This record gives sequence, C-alpha cells and structure tokens, in this order.
Amino acid sequence: MELLLIFINIVTPVFALVVMGYVAGPRLALEARTLSRAAYYLFVPAFTFNVISTASIELTLAARIMVYIIIVHVACSLLAFGIAKLLRRSAEITAAYIMIASFGNIGNFGLSIVEFGLGESALVPATFYFIAIVLVGFIICVGAASSVRGGGGLVAVVEVLKTPAIVAVIPATFFLATSFSVPLSVVRITSLLGQAMIPVMLVTLGVQLSEVKKPRINADVMVATGIRLIGGPVLAILFAAMFGVTGLERSAGVLQAGMPVAVLVSIIAIEYDIVPEMITTTTLFSTIASLFSLTILLSYL
Repeated sequence: MELLLIFINIVTPVFALVVMGYVAGPRLALEARTLSRAAYYLFVPAFTFNVISTASIELTLAARIMVYIIIVHVACSLLAFGIAKLLRRSAEITAAYIMIASFGNIGNFGLSIVEFGLGESALVPATFYFIAIVLVGFIICVGAASSVRGGGGLVAVVEVLKTPAIVAVIPATFFLATSFSVPLSVVRITSLLGQAMIPVMLVTLGVQLSEVKKPRINADVMVATGIRLIGGPVLAILFAAMFGVTGLERSAGVLQAGMPVAVLVSIIAIEYDIVPEMITTTTLFSTIASLFSLTILLSYL
C-alpha cells in the first residue's frame, strides 16, 4: 500500500509532466532547444540563487555534503569502468558506461522528486547536490569522451564554470555567508522565475525524449541503467555513514544519486560521437525504469 501511494502521489505527477511534453512536443511543434535554453539561462540560475541565498545551512555542512556527493559519483564512475572492463567492452562502450554512471538527471527529475518526496525544506541540500553533480558529471563525461576521441576536453571543462546556474552561486553564497539580506525585489523576481523551472524542465525532458528514434535495448543499455539507478544510491548510502551525512541531507543525496541518465549525456555523446544511439536509448530506458526504482527508493527513505 505504501509503495502504491508513493507511486501515485510522488512519482506519477513528475512523469505526467514528462508524458505531456512527450505527447505535445511533436504535435505542437515545440522546440526542445528553445525550452531548454530558457530554463538554462533564466529559470535554473534564478532558482539556484533564490534557494541558496535564503537557505538556513552552515557553509561547513554545505561543503561537506558537496564533497560527499562528488565522491559518490566518482565512485559510481569507477564502478562502471570496472564492470565495462570485466565485460571486455570496447573503449567507446567503456566511455559510455562511465558517462552514464557519472551524470544523473538531477535537474529535471531530481529536484522535483526531492520536493514531492521529502518536502520543500529538502530543496536546500538538493540544490547544493545539483551544483556539485553538474560540475563533476560534466568533467567526467567530457573527460571520458575526449579520452577516446581526443581534443577539446579542457576547453569544454572550462566552459562549465560559465554555466549560469554555477555563476549564480557566487552572489547567492555571499548572502548566505553574510548578514546582508537579499533585496525584496530580487527575491520576488528570482522566486517567480524559479517557480517555473521544474514544470518547464519536465515538459522539456518529454519533448527531448520524443525525439529519440527507434531505441534498441540491449545488454549494455540494461547494465548501464542498473549501474545508474542501483549502483548510485547504494554507493550514496554507504558513503553517507563515512561522511556523517544524516537526515534530509542523506535522503536528498541518496535520491539524487538514483536519478536516470541526464539528457546532457546524450548531447555530449553526439558531440564526441561516443555510441550516441546507445546513450540516447539508455537515457530513455533509464527514465522509464526509474518510475519503479524511485518508488522503491522513496519507500526505503
């Protein structure tokens, strides 16, 4: 009964918005690029600034949980590398395993699932996790891809530091660390923009997934999905004890570690020509599979 209630009240509303985007995208000629750029440049940085600047969290705790989640994702990437080697996969498939393991959909899915499942107060640690995972995930993805194809890795890694959401962390941290209050007009602007982030990003995800053509589900897709949806949260649970992460911080971290593959991984795969069909298919497959894995994970937390 508990699983059913979690499925209906927490997971289903998130998937409903994705399905709306999946169905409406082709029919209304919605452009995923336009929607994603609006979220990237407006909604996500506004949300990030608003949550962090008004948060009630010690900087030492924020730093500790960010290091914790970075270690979790590095460990998950190493796990993927080890499994790919045991299976004697090619350099391209091995890189794909690593990319899939390192970068979950912590924006579209993660923040909405955390809010619905753990409450609005959990958005504070979840946002810090969001920033940390974007940094480490992007660096590992680009590093793995460029190690196979060569070139462009350093430039791409530097570019991530220009990400609007990460830039927004600088002024937000200033207000968090000092006694200065954010001007009311700024609070209202960022709050209004931030409220649009989750629904827009979920619909955008649906539009993006509707563009996946003829998915071919094979053993690599299923194994890589298992590493992302099962390996991630298991490692997060193990490392939480080592880092002394408890309460909402632990629950939010474990949930964020169990998210399906981020669409950005497919974009990087296409850019570097790292088996893009497999990675795009895994993105779609892991998103559908997470409908069940996240329900079970939420019941545990």
